[in-house]
Amino acid sequence: MSPGLLRDTGVRLAAAGLAWLAGIALQLQQPALWPTVVYLLLLALALVLGLAWRRLPCLLLALALLGFASTGWRAAQRLADALPAALEGQDLQLRGVIARMPQPGPQGTRFVFRVEQATLDGQPVRVPGLVSLGWYRGFDGDALLGAPPQELRAGQRWLLTARLRQPHGTLNPQGFDLELWMFEQGLRASGTVRDSRGSVNRLLAEDAGHPVERARQAVRDAILLRVADARAAGVLAALAVGDQAAIDREDWELFRHTGVAHLMSISGLHVTLFAWLAAALIGPLWRLSPRLMLAVPTPLAARWGGVLAAAAYALLAGWGVPAQRTLWMLATVALLRSTGLHWPAPLVLLAAAVVVTLFDPWALMQPGFWLSFVAVALLLVAEPVAQAGRGMVAALRRGLHTQVVASVGLAPLSLVFFQQVSLVGFVANLLAIPLVTLAIVPLTLAGILIRPLWAAASALLQALMQVLDLVAG
Repeated sequence: MSPGLLRDTGVRLAAAGLAWLAGIALQLQQPALWPTVVYLLLLALALVLGLAWRRLPCLLLALALLGFASTGWRAAQRLADALPAALEGQDLQLRGVIARMPQPGPQGTRFVFRVEQATLDGQPVRVPGLVSLGWYRGFDGDALLGAPPQELRAGQRWLLTARLRQPHGTLNPQGFDLELWMFEQGLRASGTVRDSRGSVNRLLAEDAGHPVERARQAVRDAILLRVADARAAGVLAALAVGDQAAIDREDWELFRHTGVAHLMSISGLHVTLFAWLAAALIGPLWRLSPRLMLAVPTPLAARWGGVLAAAAYALLAGWGVPAQRTLWMLATVALLRSTGLHWPAPLVLLAAAVVVTLFDPWALMQPGFWLSFVAVALLLVAEPVAQAGRGMVAALRRGLHTQVVASVGLAPLSLVFFQQVSLVGFVANLLAIPLVTLAIVPLTLAGILIRPLWAAASALLQALMQVLDLVAG
């Protein structure tokens, strides 16, 4: 294929990806949804225009309409799964399964409940399929709320008496938008489990599904049980399974003030490192079997083995946007190399953004989406400069250059999303990035199989937090 044709194909692919993202972004600016039939008509129009895909204007308009209409239709479907106002505050019987890892706290436990059946006074009623429930200690109105009779675990099927309400949150400038977060998560109601007279709360089955969430909870609970230092245990749980709620509020403040908060959640760097380590291990093992090498070449097996390992880690970590973005990038690169194609890195990044928004169009409204993609884009732009030279001095120069680009380039986004920038973040990250990425995270993940390694990860983390305390001061 000639260079000119390759360049034209790359331009078309880039324009197509941007058109799709632009259509989604435009829909997300709508103050109110249109009737569902309008989105269906736009989808039909997009399909008609797609028949003339060889003409670039028709292709771009079709993809923009497809992104706009599909997002609007999905939003309408999600809003339709609403709690009827007449059921608010009523004692409902809910039968369902705990769908995500419960979050225990001093006052009780919060968990996501997938409703299979709902009744009011013995009559079936319609409620949202996914709700957020709290099982608290103390008083709520005139009913006594008790703690759960046993430990709540993901995958358990329960029959619960609960009161639900439609999503509501405080409207504070620059504050956390609870309603938007619940909408993105597919949670269309919240409520509390009742433990008053006449309530029925009964465990029906211990293992009714959601094996990934059960595995996540098992790892988190093991870390919290075996790591003596509570502060370190919370951070290690966040690094292993993405449970950011396990980190104390005071520690989050420390991480934000020192500019290392991005390291204390599952980042693309962590997923990439895990994929690289898995590929480096699979390659030598694959060569031990002549039959396997004849069936699948070793480089191909190592490459896709790394992608599968990254996918497993992303699922274990809660499937956040940075993990998704990295996984789709790794899969795209593996697919291109397996087929003998070579795309420029920005085009691979764009392809990953398209795939992420294909599964979750509301990812465009998450700060993590923009921070992760912009960070990679900045590093791609700065890469030619950073690659100059060899040896230890050159490696240190590249590390400093990368850190400067990331710190300065992401500062405007940090101001927009969080209204703050750490002035000592550059210095703190010089130590935190290599220590967390190359030592603490690998030890934490390896500790899932070899539990004593968590003690080593905890010791390193405690030393890092002492340094961060000094830097913050």
